[in-house]
Amino acid sequence: MRAIWTGSIGFGLVNIPIKMYSAVEESTLDLDMLDKKDHANIRFKRVNENTGKEVPWGNIVRGYLYKERYVVLEDTDFEKASPEKTKHIEITQFIDEKEIDSTYFEVPYYLEPDKSGGRAYALLRDALKKSDKAGVGLFVMHKREHVAIIKALDDVLVLNRIRFPQEIRSHKDLKLPKDKPKPNELKMATSLIDQLTEPFDPKKYHDDYTGRLMKIIEAKAKGKKTPFKPMKVVHSKTADLMDQLKASLSGSKRRAS
Repeated sequence: MRAIWTGSIGFGLVNIPIKMYSAVEESTLDLDMLDKKDHANIRFKRVNENTGKEVPWGNIVRGYLYKERYVVLEDTDFEKASPEKTKHIEITQFIDEKEIDSTYFEVPYYLEPDKSGGRAYALLRDALKKSDKAGVGLFVMHKREHVAIIKALDDVLVLNRIRFPQEIRSHKDLKLPKDKPKPNELKMATSLIDQLTEPFDPKKYHDDYTGRLMKIIEAKAKGKKTPFKPMKVVHSKTADLMDQLKASLSGSKRRAS
């Protein structure tokens, strides 16, 4: 794996030099965009709006439109905005991770101690395990500031990048039901939830869709057709809720036995 960020973590006066690695990889198929006529690859070019000529990466800079003129920013300008956060994550508080709504979580990263940071790394990892807490701090990556949640997972420290509150859209404009369920419906629904409740094991879940899509690709490559029956969305009547719940409860009982 290649490190995508290097710097340090600090808590109190303890400083830990670290390297950061992506903890996830895409499981989707790498699909190319093609011209429908001859299946030639579609390429996107970085073109100068005025001349129409392609611009090489080395000649591209970033700018901010300020009072109808662009202010061009260099790499050092981003570091000047917060030099300490571009290379250091200061843990400013410790929390119970369950306090954070899952909506805020964005991307996970693995942290690895760099050079002399092994003992301090192990100290923070084991202290987080023992206290069942997570650390919170701010850092800058990809020219943006992020909130970091640092927790221990087995033998590794994991940094979860989370969103700022202003990045979460409000749900106020959604058309949500205002009617309340009947007491007996609610009781039966909670019974169904209880029957289907079990410890979460992520290994039980697989990306079956990608595998099935690959089989379709292989079949098409051989000139074969695969059967297809489109799924229709069925809108059930509210009056049928009790019957649906009763059938669900009896069905879950049969699966459990």
